[in-house]
Amino acid sequence: MLHLRRQIIMLCLVSVSTLHAQMKCEAGKCSTGKEMSVKVPVKDKSVTTTAEKQKREHKLTIEQLFNVRTVTVKKTVSSHKQTNYGYIVEDESLKTDVTAWYSGFVEKLYIDRLYTIVHKGDALVKVYSPEVYKAKQDYLNSIKFNLKHPSSAMLKSAKIKLELLGVSSKEIEHIRQTNKVKRFTTILAPASGWIFEKNINQGSAFKRGKKLFEIVSLKKLWIEVKLYQNELEKIQTLDDFSVNVKGISKIYKAKKSLLYPMLDPKEATATLRLTIDNSDKRLKPGMYVKVSALTDDSSHLVIPRTAAIRKNGSWYAFLSTEFKGEYEPVKIKLKPLDNSYFELLSGLNEGDTVVNNALFMMDSDAQINGIY
Repeated sequence: MLHLRRQIIMLCLVSVSTLHAQMKCEAGKCSTGKEMSVKVPVKDKSVTTTAEKQKREHKLTIEQLFNVRTVTVKKTVSSHKQTNYGYIVEDESLKTDVTAWYSGFVEKLYIDRLYTIVHKGDALVKVYSPEVYKAKQDYLNSIKFNLKHPSSAMLKSAKIKLELLGVSSKEIEHIRQTNKVKRFTTILAPASGWIFEKNINQGSAFKRGKKLFEIVSLKKLWIEVKLYQNELEKIQTLDDFSVNVKGISKIYKAKKSLLYPMLDPKEATATLRLTIDNSDKRLKPGMYVKVSALTDDSSHLVIPRTAAIRKNGSWYAFLSTEFKGEYEPVKIKLKPLDNSYFELLSGLNEGDTVVNNALFMMDSDAQINGIY
């Protein structure tokens, strides 16, 4: 076992190099029996300091001479702050497609630009469809026939056909009350939100199944957060997160909704989805955000980051031995806890004393002899 010894004699020899190497001073007398003095020039004057005065001066310890400070391995109870970053995206459950249930032609476009706010029931576009127009005529004929020859089955069948073509109940009722059929059909917004997609223009022809508009509600949003593989276990225990958005002073609250079941093989990251309320309408898709959460209180055996040093792929600390001023390198296992401390996994016990600055030992004979 190697002990690191601090040789105070060597330092003293350097600091008193003006004295005779063989001289022994005791109680102000040298080995010749004469009084010894050391002259120190101060502002062109000589000041005589006797050995008796030197004896009364404070005697430095090895730790003081070499500035070797030690710390004790201790347990701490802490709440670790988990911080990650991500982007705001639309909540896919609040997206609504407006799809053509029949073929036709655009007669009038009420919403002619993207990112327009619409409300449920607003008119989006007026279209002409030969198929719908014929179905309206059939329904009107069924009403007239039913007056002369009551047949609820035929009337009901004609009404259902209109409903399946997406004709609004309001327009169906208008036909029944007025006995008139409108040539054009108005498509209404099925939900409130923003027009994020528009695939028709004035005069466009469209076929059955074509996506005409996409309406997105932003009252709630998702945050997609990137996580590294070693963070997954910790995230499993967290549900509530604080969200900071650059440029907005408000601190938002978000809830965990889904941890994606796969990792991106290119980036080796997983995606965590959070749900956030946007009732104040200040958040926008695409915003870059910082999310954080406090983990549960837990006990950790810790040492300062300065007390550990890495050598050849392993971590070491310098443990104080039973002999004062002597330390030995001990191989340890640890992991980062925060910016100031490592968590000890093995190699040291609570109460052990280690050198606070392990880098200081790099010039010691322990390294010279290749022990660590």
